[in-house]
Amino acid sequence: MFSKNLKYYRLKNGMSMKELASLVGVSSMTISYYESGERKPGMDTIKALAGVLGVKVTDFLSNRNENLVFAHGEFRKGSKLSVKQQDYIKESVEEYLGRFYSVIDVLGGDVLPEAPECHGLALTDNVEENALAMRRYLHIAEFGPVGNLVELLENKGILVYITEVENDAFSGMNGSVNGRPYIIINGRMSAERIRSTIAHEMAHFIFKWPDNMEEKQIEDTATAVSGAFLLPFADARRELGIRRTAVTKDMTLTCKEYGISMYLLVKRANLCGIINDNVARNFYIQAGQAGWKKHEPSRIRQEEPMLFMQLVFRAVSENEISVQKGAELLKQPYAYVEGQCCVWEGGAERMSREKSMK
Repeated sequence: MFSKNLKYYRLKNGMSMKELASLVGVSSMTISYYESGERKPGMDTIKALAGVLGVKVTDFLSNRNENLVFAHGEFRKGSKLSVKQQDYIKESVEEYLGRFYSVIDVLGGDVLPEAPECHGLALTDNVEENALAMRRYLHIAEFGPVGNLVELLENKGILVYITEVENDAFSGMNGSVNGRPYIIINGRMSAERIRSTIAHEMAHFIFKWPDNMEEKQIEDTATAVSGAFLLPFADARRELGIRRTAVTKDMTLTCKEYGISMYLLVKRANLCGIINDNVARNFYIQAGQAGWKKHEPSRIRQEEPMLFMQLVFRAVSENEISVQKGAELLKQPYAYVEGQCCVWEGGAERMSREKSMK
């Protein structure tokens, strides 16, 4: 799968075919032939490509799972992402899920929970009811904070991948692999914004959206539903009270409890009638002056996908794959994977062994 790997690493480095060709000393058409699979370069050229892209030759030769069928979501019309960045995001998720499914093939597909049906939930005109319906759809409590959202989705059979894209215009995207939903998130965002984006992307593939609904209305509705999903109406009133005359510092405690930003909390408080438009507007002005619109201080720890790592460690521990293969799949040092998969020694056994060695 040299062709796919070459394209992935070129896009990861933010290079066009022309830029890569110039640095390697070939034509851009030649790079195009390599990436389409019409031609294969010699070893000297492969080494030159690896040197320019900062990878090992073996990275080009790693296998890609050819049994995967991807259906990527659409980027917003008028997106500030370049075509090159959009291509990288798609290639990035395909490269990651290719490695992910390699260990699934070894352990068997039953290690993944059955995912919920995509677009199986009817959308109503009531945002609050839609949010509660989404909670019920995922079989979680209708009220109260949603805990580790990434962990929740992985336990529901929904795959999550966090990458890094150097463009604030990209927050997340959803799609499917072999019919199973996935969400890819820009890890450069705050932990709170990541949670909001995950909930937003969930709304996209859980609800059945009307064919005649315009893109902006879909996006606005998904955003509203995601906010109500993370902080339901009843919770907002219980936590904040029925009426407030100002945004106060104690409200950050609710932000921490529910894993949301102050921007989202204020928006929800305004929509729930807890604060009026003037109070909300004054907060937005002051927060904007403080630079919070892009860089609001984070109050919670970032949630990380763990399922892929757990499955690789299991496969290594059960001798289904080698430590070296596990390191390649996770793109981690050999010693790290080996250390995670060694036999566990309990306190009593370890003390007994240490005593016998004295």
